[in-house]
Amino acid sequence: MSYAATVWGAYLALVLGAFLRNRVFGVFAVVILLFPAGVGLALRDHLGWLAPAIPYFQVAAAVQIALLMWRPRMKPWPVRLLLSWPASWFIAATFLAFPWAIAAAFGLTPHGAWIPFAIAAGGLAQSLVTRETTVDLRLRPERDAGELRRFGEGLGAPTQPDEGRPLTIVQITDPHLGAFMSVERLRRICQRAVDRQPDLILVTGDLMTMESHDVETVSRALEPLRAYEGRVFACHGNHDHEAREVVRIALSRNGVQLLVDDAALVETAAGPVQIVGSDFVWGRRRDAHLRALCDEHPRVPGALRVVLLHDPGAFTHLPEGEGDLVLSGHTHGGQVGLVSLGLRGTVVSALTKVPDHGPWARGRDRLYVHRAQGHYGFPIRLGVPAEQSLLRVWT
Repeated sequence: MSYAATVWGAYLALVLGAFLRNRVFGVFAVVILLFPAGVGLALRDHLGWLAPAIPYFQVAAAVQIALLMWRPRMKPWPVRLLLSWPASWFIAATFLAFPWAIAAAFGLTPHGAWIPFAIAAGGLAQSLVTRETTVDLRLRPERDAGELRRFGEGLGAPTQPDEGRPLTIVQITDPHLGAFMSVERLRRICQRAVDRQPDLILVTGDLMTMESHDVETVSRALEPLRAYEGRVFACHGNHDHEAREVVRIALSRNGVQLLVDDAALVETAAGPVQIVGSDFVWGRRRDAHLRALCDEHPRVPGALRVVLLHDPGAFTHLPEGEGDLVLSGHTHGGQVGLVSLGLRGTVVSALTKVPDHGPWARGRDRLYVHRAQGHYGFPIRLGVPAEQSLLRVWT
């Protein structure tokens, strides 16, 4: 049997197995494995010194999907180093190399076929690092921003010395415990959040991947937050719905108050803050859901109102005037884009109207979309670094 026939046979077998698991995972396998199989074969003879290693990367991608199918659990670091990261890099690289593969399929020479593989290598490195930053956000509640738009003028500390003390927040969002987010890495992120001594630590969802639906795993990762009990609040993300009880128990063990369509009032050194946590809701239900949430938990006079809303696409469904500050994640900052080059553009902003990263405004409501500590779906970050920021909110 030829090498190509072996690759396509393995591809079809894995896809069939994925569909036997469930339809959604089957579609996922079709898309994810198509690129390392098809593009890898098309470009194998055009990648010079990399060509002999192509079978290894194709096998790594196949084994990665097979393990997710049959034994989805957290992997030790040698497995991540030798399997998960190479597989993720190769899947991403072959996805980017698709135009070169088309050229090769038509008998053209795919000059520069190595370029997407080099770009993906940079993205792999970027996926493994989270740098600490400080972000100053001025809400400017007197400013009616009109329709939804980026709110760059809200960035930067105030110039007047009598502006008072800002509210300080560390947001943890979308860590996605899995191949790129080990328990140890998330523990370090949580410990750094505590060490920065903010007024509040706010967790806006998506703690897990398929590999981490385990109470002990998630609990150990979040353990440093226990030192901040009473000042840590969380809401659900969409992936938290896959194992709600795991999330509930893990957060509770570590003193984190989970707000599922609920609210809490907390006194801080910067003044009282009302925290409203929304459950994750898809699509057309968001209008009614957020109206009901705001009706059930009206504003507390004199308190800054902070809404935890995992999906920034739901921001425009929030009744006007209900969000002094809305904190979201979900987009991973756009995950693929030009942010590392100092530009704003991402795949999310190019293809949708969903706020992708940074400050946004609508009327007098303000939104901050965190770029997240982790990522999921597309196998690496590319041009959109992860975020570990101390947010200083000036009102």
